[in-house]
Amino acid sequence: MRSYRKGSHTVHELKVHLVWITKYRYNVLTKEVGIRIRELIRQVCDANEVEIIQGRVSKDHIHLYVSYPPHLSVSDMVRLMKGRSSRRIQEEFPQLGKRYWGKHFGALVMLLSVLVM
Repeated sequence: MRSYRKGSHTVHELKVHLVWITKYRYNVLTKEVGIRIRELIRQVCDANEVEIIQGRVSKDHIHLYVSYPPHLSVSDMVRLMKGRSSRRIQEEFPQLGKRYWGKHFGALVMLLSVLVM
């Protein structure tokens, strides 16, 4: 049975599969960095009505399969998640600055599987 999300005037099911890779595919999403990234992404999703269906943080990439509301575009959702997580991680883990000069932490590769109802 499908579960649709409902708004005041809409019924929708919008899902997307997002994949982030770290810049240069460095294995930096380990231990406390990976745990902190997971927490930050959950906070952003909760604040913006994005439901995480499945997710995984690997040592050099992140997979997210999410359901999102129609008022939020995919690009805005990605901007919110990447912007907050990148900035916070660089503030909290200054040792990453040695590998990532210029304040660039992640590159985005998006695989879209959007279902609009």
